[in-house]
Amino acid sequence: MEASIWLVTAVGVTFFAAGMVKGVTGMGLPTVAMGVLGALISPLAAASLLLIPSFVTNVWQLLSGPAFGALARRLWLMMLAILIGTVTGSSLLASGETRLTTSALGAVLVAYSTYTLFARQLHVPARLEPWLSPLIGGITGAVTGGTGVFVVPAVPYLQALGLDKDSLVQALGLSFTISTVALAAGLLWRGAFEIDNLALSALAIVPALLGMWAGQIIRDKVSPAVFRRWFLICLLVLGVEMMSRLFF
Repeated sequence: MEASIWLVTAVGVTFFAAGMVKGVTGMGLPTVAMGVLGALISPLAAASLLLIPSFVTNVWQLLSGPAFGALARRLWLMMLAILIGTVTGSSLLASGETRLTTSALGAVLVAYSTYTLFARQLHVPARLEPWLSPLIGGITGAVTGGTGVFVVPAVPYLQALGLDKDSLVQALGLSFTISTVALAAGLLWRGAFEIDNLALSALAIVPALLGMWAGQIIRDKVSPAVFRRWFLICLLVLGVEMMSRLFF
């Protein structure tokens, strides 16, 4: 993929906006980046650009929490299932079926935004975790491998475990980090990783981190609930548009 001035500008603006969303809400960088870039370039190329800034921001989020060891022991089955599901499901992104992967990504965005806008907070009883965690991890991995988006259904599930705020942010960082590494491994295994995009992906770290900094400032001045609501509405509209490409 040729790194034209238009593409470099689009990537910089997209990752700044995605970082801003992450700075305000604690998540959303891969969702925004894949949603916007997937509408401009192929989902496979977008996923290749996503990997480095996503990895850097997620590792930072993972290591900044208070209970890595406890979370790793509690969620290791889910993380293993995410790893296996992502590597296995990456065949969809690697296939080059652009219309199918774009529409699948749109469906994930619609499902995520609709659920987050309207659903009540779920609560998972502790007795269900041993079998539910690997199931959710496997589904998340399949979705990640097919679309490059890490959030569904991992985010709603982790929110339903009753973790405190800091542990939840760290658990999300753990899930996103495993998903990023697994997606890179899956694309490499299938010979679909676009090495030419590594330099541009590395450059995207700067606007992503600047966006996170700006998002933290916005979080102090604007209600996160209002920002989150309009972000999800925009995501829903974008998802519907991407889904429609399968039929037109």
